Amino acid sequence: MEIVLRKYGNSTVAVLPPPVLKDLGLAAGQAMTLDTTPDGRIVLARKRKYRLADLVAQCDLTAPPPADLALWGSAKPVGREVW
Repeated sequence: MEIVLRKYGNSTVAVLPPPVLKDLGLAAGQAMTLDTTPDGRIVLARKRKYRLADLVAQCDLTAPPPADLALWGSAKPVGREVW
C-alpha cells in the first residue's frame, strides 16, 4: 500500500487508511513510539504501559546494593531532616 506524506501546519504527516488502523488495532489519539533502523525503515509501535510488578520481575534480587547506597544510609543529617 502506498501513502503520501502531507503538510499539516509545520509538521509532515503520514495518513493511515482506516483498514490499516483496523488491522493493527489502532485508533486516532493513541500514543505511539517511532524509531528508525540503520537501513531507513520506520518502526511504529504502541506506547508500552509499565506495571510495577513487571519492572520488579526484571530485577536481580540477588545483586549487591550499589556502593553509594551504603554511604546514603550512614550519612549524618546536615539540615532539619526528620530521621
